[in-house]
Amino acid sequence: MKPDIEERTATSRIPNFFNLSVKGRIQALRNRTSLTENDLVALDDGSHTLKRHAADKMIENVVGVFGLPLGVGLNFLVDDREVIVPLTVEEPSIVAGLSGAARTARLSGGFQTHVTDPILIGQVQVVNVTDVEHARQALHQHRDEIVELANRVHPNMLNRGGGALGIEVFHHRAPEGGAEGAPERDMIVVHLLVDTRDAMGANIVNGMCEGIASFIEEITGGSVFLRILSNLTDRSLVRASVEIPVCNLEMKGFSGTEVRDGIVLANDLALVDPYRATTHNKGIMNGVDAVAIATGNDFRAIEAAAHAYAARSGRYRGLTSWYVKTNGDLKGEIEMPMKVGTVGASLESNPTVKLNHRLLGHPNASELASVMGAVGLAQNYAALRSLVTAGIQKNHMSLHARSVASAADVPQELFDWVVENLVESGEIKVWKAKELVAHKTQFNSSTVRAVARPWQTACGKAILLGEHAVVYGRWAFAVPLPIEIKTRISDAKRDTRLLIPQWGIEQNIQSCDGDATDVTRLLDVLLDRLELRDRPMTIEVSPNIPPAQGLGSSAAMAVSVVRALNDCFSLSLDDKQINACAFDAECVAHGTASGIDNTVVTLGRPILFRGATEVADSTFEEVKLTRTLPLVIAFSGEASHTSRMVNAVAKARSKRLARYETILDQLSSLALEGATAAREGALSDLGETMNLCQGYLNALGISTRALEEIIEIARNRGASGAKLTGGGGGGAVVILCSEGTADVASAIRTAGYEAMEFDVTSPYTE
Repeated sequence: MKPDIEERTATSRIPNFFNLSVKGRIQALRNRTSLTENDLVALDDGSHTLKRHAADKMIENVVGVFGLPLGVGLNFLVDDREVIVPLTVEEPSIVAGLSGAARTARLSGGFQTHVTDPILIGQVQVVNVTDVEHARQALHQHRDEIVELANRVHPNMLNRGGGALGIEVFHHRAPEGGAEGAPERDMIVVHLLVDTRDAMGANIVNGMCEGIASFIEEITGGSVFLRILSNLTDRSLVRASVEIPVCNLEMKGFSGTEVRDGIVLANDLALVDPYRATTHNKGIMNGVDAVAIATGNDFRAIEAAAHAYAARSGRYRGLTSWYVKTNGDLKGEIEMPMKVGTVGASLESNPTVKLNHRLLGHPNASELASVMGAVGLAQNYAALRSLVTAGIQKNHMSLHARSVASAADVPQELFDWVVENLVESGEIKVWKAKELVAHKTQFNSSTVRAVARPWQTACGKAILLGEHAVVYGRWAFAVPLPIEIKTRISDAKRDTRLLIPQWGIEQNIQSCDGDATDVTRLLDVLLDRLELRDRPMTIEVSPNIPPAQGLGSSAAMAVSVVRALNDCFSLSLDDKQINACAFDAECVAHGTASGIDNTVVTLGRPILFRGATEVADSTFEEVKLTRTLPLVIAFSGEASHTSRMVNAVAKARSKRLARYETILDQLSSLALEGATAAREGALSDLGETMNLCQGYLNALGISTRALEEIIEIARNRGASGAKLTGGGGGGAVVILCSEGTADVASAIRTAGYEAMEFDVTSPYTE
């Protein structure tokens, strides 16, 4: 689901993005892009990546999936359009250099581009022609028939506004057998010009060349040999330009004029020296290829076209031009082939590619080419500016130091300090980073111990039976899971601050009214309920329960926060009061809350629960387990939004009340039977009730294809029972494995899904 346009912040500027945690950066993309909530969750838990079973259908002899970092280029303004650019690249400095260049460019209006029609050339080679000149004339005379025949091969391309447009005919002479001094052979090459619109078009053009081959033989009297597209796409060009006032070029130690003149001089060398031009153009392709890979385009074809185009004059030269305008400003221009696609099976087969197209705002091929042209020019500016000022090596050292600090597991609060000291020392080594951390930690340890308070925890949960039925006063059976959210709170002199380092959140609660999140809304409820609204404090949260997966993350957040408030301010709350506070928070999170999540999380015990309007009126009893429940929790990669699914079921129930009441009664009955089986240790009976429950949940319309695939895998590997857990519409599957979890979990991971293994006992212990 896309965010509403009015809810989005239409800017590619995200200050301090680099300093956020990965989770914080993902959260920062919310409301700034066309990414869905499912996309954000997928980025967070890694489920967006290509799965092995999907990769096996893409190429031959698959044995695994290879990963590369996925970053985003910020600050881009392309043809007055804000763009956040996905970049897949392993080389340090590229993403930072691009974002810095784009920030400078946007001060003076950003990048302006022009893209020609997306035309590909197909080549049909004709040999053994008796009369070359006559054959050439005949081909031109039959031009319209050739084009018409080509378009009959792919009629849909005409419907999209593209298709074959015309032909060109060339006469070449080549030595027979390729031997130097051998007699030359005549050949004719027909160029078929095809507008492939938003498709990359290779298969389309190749098919058209095959389709016209016989007709060309008939026209020329020769023999057709090769019929294939050309990757020199010099009829599909992008031109990008940028103007930068001298005042925007100033940097520490260098005037704007010095930077400007240095960039021009460095570019001049690339226009006359092929050795410099090769490195110059490689820098351009650092950016272009990173976008091409991220968007599923053929970066090898784009590279080949760029380098061939750079040598079109007969001498290899740089693809950019930088010069001084009459007003003294610096102007940069680039022109290069750019045939890209935004539709087609090769793009649809990789979930990360689809996600990246949404990140870009669903561009068509022309818009994507514009972005890639701007990225190429920006990357060239960044490289030249670095070379003519502080030097590229210094920047690489800093980025290398960041990589080393990361490899040494440097804590986030010490990260920048360690990086700075690594560069200063000249010893950019993992051992040095660890030495710095040890020294700093020892120095501060007494202070840290003095201010730290104990963490207050709350576990996760899984509903084994009775989802949705419990919302309507029926029974459900739920168990605690040994995964936690931890919170600690300390008194403060002023303001209430929320710290969630894993999510990159550092927020003043009093000043976030206009930018409230689910977490801040939850905190508002709890602080008001406990009359602590005006009490300054620092709230630090460490969440280790995957959100939006039906595992009780919001309930655990509420319970752990209330326990931390209770500890910090000596409120003397018992479990009943903590549960009531958490229920209020759950109502904010889900709209209609049954009370089961907060109750099982508060108690940390398996329970049979019957909901009510007020949590105090709910009925529940502990289910004492006589056997450990071996569970696998598998993640579909889709977010589960409980409030949305509860509302969907309520809407359907209002239309067919009798039918839905019957289903809800059956779900409630299964919950009672399953709880009895759990008490008796009859795991096979419990698994059977879970399987039956899944059938009814599917009938309610809350299952998905991914959930059903995981369930089928689990049952095929011998699971006693498998069903979705929580609100549905995505999220997780809970799987009971009476014979052990290893085989089932392994099969699920092999299929490309994430899985966690648990032994659930009664009660849950930390």
